[in-house]
Amino acid sequence: MRIPARTLALPLAALTALTLTACGGSSAASDAKSVTVYSADGLKGENGDGWYDKVFEDFEKQTGIEVKYVEGGSGEMVQRAAREKSNTQADVLVTLPPFIQQADEKGLLTAYEPEGADQVDGAGRSPDGTWTSVVNNYFGFIHNKKKLASPPRTWEELLDPAYQEKIQYSTPGVAGDGTAVLIKAMHDFGGKEPAMAYLKKLQTNNVGPSASTGKLAPKVDKGELLVANGDVQMNFAQSRDMPNLAIWFPARGDGKPTSFALPYAAGLVAKAPHSENGKKLLDFMLSEQVQRDVSAVGGGFAARKDIKATDANAVELARLMDGVEIFEPDWADIGAHLDTYIDAWKSATGS
Repeated sequence: MRIPARTLALPLAALTALTLTACGGSSAASDAKSVTVYSADGLKGENGDGWYDKVFEDFEKQTGIEVKYVEGGSGEMVQRAAREKSNTQADVLVTLPPFIQQADEKGLLTAYEPEGADQVDGAGRSPDGTWTSVVNNYFGFIHNKKKLASPPRTWEELLDPAYQEKIQYSTPGVAGDGTAVLIKAMHDFGGKEPAMAYLKKLQTNNVGPSASTGKLAPKVDKGELLVANGDVQMNFAQSRDMPNLAIWFPARGDGKPTSFALPYAAGLVAKAPHSENGKKLLDFMLSEQVQRDVSAVGGGFAARKDIKATDANAVELARLMDGVEIFEPDWADIGAHLDTYIDAWKSATGS
């Protein structure tokens, strides 16, 4: 990824390996005007043209606060923050459900409701004010539309031998979108056992684990894979530079294609070294103009319900979601039993 110099002081690869030295609750003078974000991938552009790129650059121009950015899978970012709990490095954590709920349960977040949070639907924010959705999104799959003009309509079609070693999905428990594969399968097949039975069969065609969902799209675009999992926002944004990428939603049998909301949710990290800067960034992310940029720049859906986007991306996204049946997962159940579901998946697939 190319990262604009105005946005970050260090390239992403260096930031990911960086061990920050500031202790929780305090910082060196040189870091007083900085804020560190740990985030799931998807909101940063491949060519420095994503929503995060614009948000961070505009925020720095407006406040003089430098954004330091660390990216990984949803579960990976929560695990990293948990390891650093006694010596907090991050100020803001952005991740997908159920990992944002998991972060809250682990005591990694502290209550702060950003300005504009009252315009976010109740399902998009925590009751105790520890996290708020900043970008709405939906789970989906992608296919190579050059080699596969029409995507497979159903889960069952993916079992065809023609897809052997041409399917890959990111790792449940590590990647948010990978965990979403389990959630959708359990919904569509009617429970854990039938879902795991199906995923066991699918393993014959599955290439293997991937810690990052974002790394699958280039493989699909090049034709190395025909089908992979993803999410609407990330894949829609990637399709600008990957012309063979197309989004689809599998159904079961004769049923309708289904999906569910998978928002990017942000929270202030407990004992953050730069908590005031973290609050300012969260406020900025939910400000009106920045929320309008969610679709226009980022290819996603505004988290604020008072933002009615009408840009070209918003129109195309609405068309894409037309006819897709949206269900609401039981996040309380998923959060409480996530480890059980992950273990069942490992057992079924031999992963």
